[in-house]
Amino acid sequence: MISTNETIDMNLAEARAPWLEAALEALYRVSRVLSRTLELRETLTEILRVLGEECAIDRALVALNEADGESMAIAALYGIETPLALDIRWKNGEDVFGTVRERTHALVLKRLADSPNYLPRHGVFDSEAPFIGAPIRAGHDIVGILALQPSPSTPARLGDEAYFADMIANLIGQTVRLSCPPERRGQPEDRDNRRAARGNFSFDNIVGHTTTMRRIFEQVRQVAKWNTTVLVRGETGTGKELIAHAIHYNSPRASGPFVKLNCAALPENLLESELFGHEKGAFTGALNQRKGRFETADGGTLFLDEIGEISPIFQAKLLRVLQEGELERVGGSKTLKVDVRVIAATNRDLEEEVEAGKFREDLFYRLNVMPILIPPLRERVEDIPEIASYLVDKVAKVQGRPLRITDAALRILLHHAWPGNVRELENCIERAAVMSEDGTIDRDLILVSGIEERVIPMRGGGIGSGSGVVGTGLDNPELDERERVIAALEQAGWVQAKAARLLNMTPRQIAYRIQTLNIKVRQI
Repeated sequence: MISTNETIDMNLAEARAPWLEAALEALYRVSRVLSRTLELRETLTEILRVLGEECAIDRALVALNEADGESMAIAALYGIETPLALDIRWKNGEDVFGTVRERTHALVLKRLADSPNYLPRHGVFDSEAPFIGAPIRAGHDIVGILALQPSPSTPARLGDEAYFADMIANLIGQTVRLSCPPERRGQPEDRDNRRAARGNFSFDNIVGHTTTMRRIFEQVRQVAKWNTTVLVRGETGTGKELIAHAIHYNSPRASGPFVKLNCAALPENLLESELFGHEKGAFTGALNQRKGRFETADGGTLFLDEIGEISPIFQAKLLRVLQEGELERVGGSKTLKVDVRVIAATNRDLEEEVEAGKFREDLFYRLNVMPILIPPLRERVEDIPEIASYLVDKVAKVQGRPLRITDAALRILLHHAWPGNVRELENCIERAAVMSEDGTIDRDLILVSGIEERVIPMRGGGIGSGSGVVGTGLDNPELDERERVIAALEQAGWVQAKAARLLNMTPRQIAYRIQTLNIKVRQI
């Protein structure tokens, strides 16, 4: 007979199961975000968005230490659209947020206003809602805080949510530690950093020798000489930001600042303040005057990523700056002149957006003075061996050991569709390198990283031949037995009897080889 206490425990466990499932999904999605090569603020914003979608978090923020070590500033937001947010600073120990920084584990409040340290003047969180704040650790140091406001839940679940917040804060801490030291907002790089950046973003470091890529390099060389507005277009992960860097650091403006902003990372009201700046007292909480990104980039280059995401209202404001080189800070009446070269990037079809009335035609033509279209990786497979070798060398420097990739591994890379383009390829190689004990990245390690094995039969030389394309005809001597069987199966549409005829085998012989060579049979 089940006791009353046992019944209560079973009911609690049953009620807890959906939340645990959502937390696991959130952890998986957060790990996917962290595996991408993103700018720190963009990464943090995406993590908070995942928590909001999967774990019923209404509001969230990450605040990181400033250079003085005495205060924190907000680095990412979710569910908060007040313009003052990005200007809030907390001194160590100030407000409930500053208190969290001094803790070893998460702080849980059933009601935010219950904290004696709570200062309602900032108003970024709801004082009547629950509050969870977790310190963000990087090694032995506290580098900031993660603050969450979950939707109303049972008191018992707040404990689970606090433990989960500590886990996410630890992941964020590792990301902050591995990132480059955060740049101070609006502060241009010093001379040494510019010199290093110019070397890192020279044309020699943009890999690719296909006809399309050579044409793009020539376009970049030509446009870098002038102040022409550039629109870089291409799918996510194709290297649009790399092209923008190359244009800036090979232009007469190379000694000036290179300032970048992801237009999709901020809501419209914050975007205006971020780009144009604001005057003291422009809105509640605007305690100081602040320059925007346009003023910061004066004499240099402003890179506006995801330009297709801005609203029609903001498009009109941006158009004036591009046409006249003039702007007014939020809350100001003084017209400021700026000398800024704008490079914009998008993965959207802007012509289609113009047709649908979602993007201003005059702004499109103002941005599209010099379009540069970056092809997806699947359209320049000949570059994959060279890009892979470059990325292997890059990972080897980070890991401090020699790495090499085998021909068999390259063949698999050549026949993957790469929907995430070069970014996905880089992640694949980095995962395989981490799994390699002896520094060799072979076919099995590539497959472990989640890439599906395919060998598409075609005529031609092997790796290292003039074309750079792996030849995988069934009579190609470069293929080992496993690859030859897979190639035949691909050509036969994974019909084993047909593949056996292509290899002059019996169905029993090919079935035996599929089993002994551990080939995963695909269903077509």
